[in-house]
Amino acid sequence: MKRILVFALLAVWLALVASAVAYNLPQTRLWVEWQVAKAQAKIKYSLNPPEQAVFVPEAGSEIGESVVTPFAPSATLPPIITPTQTPTEVGPTPTPEPTATATPVPTPLPVAITLQGVRYEDQHGKWSYCAPANLSMLLSYWDWEGDRDVTGPYLKPYDRDKNVMPYEMENFVEEQTDFGSIVRVNGTLDLLKTFLAEGFPVLIESGLYERDFHGVITWMGHYQVLTGYNDQGEYFLAQDSYRTPNMKVPSDELYDGWRAFDFAYLVIYPPEREAEVMAILGPDADEEQNYLSALGRAGEDILTQEGMQLFFAYFNRGSNLVKLQDYFGAAQAYDQAFAHYADLPENERPWRMMWYQTGPYFAYFYSGRYQDVINLADNTLEVMSEPILEETYYWRAQAKWALGDANGAVEDFRKSLEYHSDFPPTIQSAAMLGINL
Repeated sequence: MKRILVFALLAVWLALVASAVAYNLPQTRLWVEWQVAKAQAKIKYSLNPPEQAVFVPEAGSEIGESVVTPFAPSATLPPIITPTQTPTEVGPTPTPEPTATATPVPTPLPVAITLQGVRYEDQHGKWSYCAPANLSMLLSYWDWEGDRDVTGPYLKPYDRDKNVMPYEMENFVEEQTDFGSIVRVNGTLDLLKTFLAEGFPVLIESGLYERDFHGVITWMGHYQVLTGYNDQGEYFLAQDSYRTPNMKVPSDELYDGWRAFDFAYLVIYPPEREAEVMAILGPDADEEQNYLSALGRAGEDILTQEGMQLFFAYFNRGSNLVKLQDYFGAAQAYDQAFAHYADLPENERPWRMMWYQTGPYFAYFYSGRYQDVINLADNTLEVMSEPILEETYYWRAQAKWALGDANGAVEDFRKSLEYHSDFPPTIQSAAMLGINL
């Protein structure tokens, strides 16, 4: 009997040791953490369905004068402001845009194009690695030798962060490679085809319905690298890191999904080909003109769209007004967007929208609507299975500070740095406000 007991205890001890060793292997640990996160998400979402949460603006109960400044190129960082300051300029000093040349654009466009040379990478096995995988794929076309394990630590210092902004990918290209890059909104299907026909793959940001990691089919934001199109088949060819390489995406499906992000796109190019890129862009090479054109397009969409697409149209109007620094007008557009959101059927609500966008925070903050900033941030964080968004904590901290809640602001600034240890807006704000984080 004693021998059996000894062997049983030894077997248990060996099993525990083996489990500990296995857990310390990166892939095993990630798998375990993934399963735990899935279980937590299912429990939280079953108790508090995220699609039922609706942000209701306070309709300007604290509206002050809108802060409107002359247009400046969009800042890499959110603007910094203290409660007693009125900003006179937001963003860096304007720099001249490259001058477009008269390089002709092929016309008519080819019926079909397929670009070769993109090295496919999936995003699986990592937490929300859509952006690192897609940026790596786009760079691989230009013979860049890195992969998602190179782009990932830069784009996602905290690997469970829910989102990477387009400007962060643009920053990686500018700081970590020898290539040039440009992010613009207001893209069109013909513009995509022109870039592809000229030998430039394009990374786009769009929305789609897909089964997420906790097993529910729901709306989410997603990046894709486009490497071709076929007019006869009416599709674009996408290297989709979530699903499959060489995926045929129907043109109309791509267009509708793209509206969720104001038709945003990123192009990478060798420095010697910059003039070609600017020529393809035409008037949109100028950043202010790009936002003005996108603003007009959003207005047209408001008159023609309905349902979820109308929500995106109002939202895009707000985002372009933010870029043009008409914060009061932007706040009104976002108010309309959120009012329309509340009228959508629950199963159609794109409840992850504020994971990917920060425009409403700019608009409400610079319109003096600090409580709306806090309420929107609370709404965003409360419906997340893991409330990990450094930008949201940053903006909530700014609003709390503006309302005199210094302790709450410091706590949120620290949360922001917990999820992005060198997040520049938080570091700069803390230094400006004399906060020791």
